[in-house]
Amino acid sequence: MLDFMKEAIKEAQKAYEEDEVPIGAVIVVDNKIIARGHNRREKLQNALKHSEIIAIEKACKKLKSWRLENAIMYVTLEPCPMCAGAIANARIAKVVYGCKEKSAGDGLCEKILTSPRLNHKPELEYDDKHSEEISKMLTDFFSRKRQT
Repeated sequence: MLDFMKEAIKEAQKAYEEDEVPIGAVIVVDNKIIARGHNRREKLQNALKHSEIIAIEKACKKLKSWRLENAIMYVTLEPCPMCAGAIANARIAKVVYGCKEKSAGDGLCEKILTSPRLNHKPELEYDDKHSEEISKMLTDFFSRKRQT
């Protein structure tokens, strides 16, 4: 069986190579990847172009629907508030993330996804199997940025 988090890591590596914050995402339906995304904010000069948003846009286009009710998103880093909102609005069934956001620690992503204001609450799962690899990629990226 395909390790979907490893596929999200491949997307994060693409972002790293493009000098973007290395975060990647894949969206899976029926055990098949239907969409991929990695950060593109710098290249596209668009604050909205996070990996999750790009993957959601591609999945909606592929399925010809904004409702991704049977989808699972695998993302390398715990989603930010903007992406958590988009995930809930896209009706994604489950989000699996591979590394916790070190600067947050306040559970904001979970608070957003479980908010009583939302009529759809995706399941949220932390999969730490690749957390060291993901964390190292992020640390290396920001260390390199501070040196330039």
